Amino acid sequence: MLRLWKWYYEKSFILKITVGFLLGIIIGLIFGPAAGVLSPLGDLFLRLLKMIVVPLILFTLIVSVNHSNPKELGRIGGKIFPYYLLSTAVAVFIGIAIAKLINPGKGLKMPENATLDVPEAPSMIDVILQIVPSNIFESMANGDILSIVFVALITGFAISFMRNSAESQMKDWGNMLLKFTEAGSEVTFRILNGILQYAPIGVLGITANSIGNQGMETLSSLAKYVGASYLGVAIQMFIIFPILLLLFRVPVLKFFIKTREAIMTAFVTCSSLGTLPITIKSALNAGISHRVANFTLPIGATVNMNGSAIHFGVGVVLAAEIVGYDLTMGAIVAIILTGTLASVGTAGVPGAGLIGMSIVFTQAGLPIEIVGLTAGVNVITDMVFTMCNVTGDLVGAAVVDKTENKSENADAATFQDVS
Repeated sequence: MLRLWKWYYEKSFILKITVGFLLGIIIGLIFGPAAGVLSPLGDLFLRLLKMIVVPLILFTLIVSVNHSNPKELGRIGGKIFPYYLLSTAVAVFIGIAIAKLINPGKGLKMPENATLDVPEAPSMIDVILQIVPSNIFESMANGDILSIVFVALITGFAISFMRNSAESQMKDWGNMLLKFTEAGSEVTFRILNGILQYAPIGVLGITANSIGNQGMETLSSLAKYVGASYLGVAIQMFIIFPILLLLFRVPVLKFFIKTREAIMTAFVTCSSLGTLPITIKSALNAGISHRVANFTLPIGATVNMNGSAIHFGVGVVLAAEIVGYDLTMGAIVAIILTGTLASVGTAGVPGAGLIGMSIVFTQAGLPIEIVGLTAGVNVITDMVFTMCNVTGDLVGAAVVDKTENKSENADAATFQDVS
């Protein structure tokens, strides 16, 4: 038994997760809905990932703040947020362009007696206020990631202030708290490594259940919609992202090889937040610095939604074709702007995808009930949308890290010249 475990442990993560994924597809196709009996295996995997997300964000962000200075963090934030907005706008445009080319709504009809409960879209002020929790422990229990990021940042700054205090006792306490946080970060990553050994089994359960419950009839009727979604994501991932990486001289092939574990996990789990622990691990593996990865990726997992933006673009064209609405150039520009803001503005809000889609549809004057038509293939499309979301986060981190390295080299050269 020990020999078998050693053999399994030594195999690469990507090989194990790929085997689990393929076995899940085969079992789902053979047994159909009966494959749902394996669903608890996948549920356990997702629970384990979600369990580790809060301590991971809390510890890594506090450590990151203390290994950087406020000026550096401000500079990183000033670079990553424009990237989020630009890449999301491009994604919405790609979704619209591909859908206009493929015509996914042709031949489809409005669902009869369709009803859809859409959560009320919060105002921008409400979204900003929700970042500041009224109860820290409640936010952690509920997994309010933006609130947790806020708490981690202010805690990190407080510890940094203590460490740089003129009072010796305050300085000792600050250093002690930092050591405790660094130890907590190490423990978290060791637990994560254990969770990853279970990942292939969890992936098998998720895939078997998902494939087993997807009827071929539903898939065939929405084949164009699924095809447009996959093609849009492929363009974003294999044309737009590589161009960005090349512009900043990040080796494209090496980047995708080093981050493939996070990309594959995102595809299978359909959860950017659930994949976050593996995303951070993959970023560090790709050579992205701790301070950039630990600062940008937790925020990107809730704010940067390139895949969801493609979803909005494809979805709005699908709806327009079903009701016979001709999208003008002005309407398309408005949809791109609305889709970008909806993708970022509803981040971290329960039902964010549904709220975002309803906002975009309302802007275009389209019935939101059409969202229910695509529910049958949501699992299949969510896979690629989430994969695109996570890849976009990693590309942003890599690009910012590259510019940060240039800044550091320039600062070092200036220092040498002065000396």
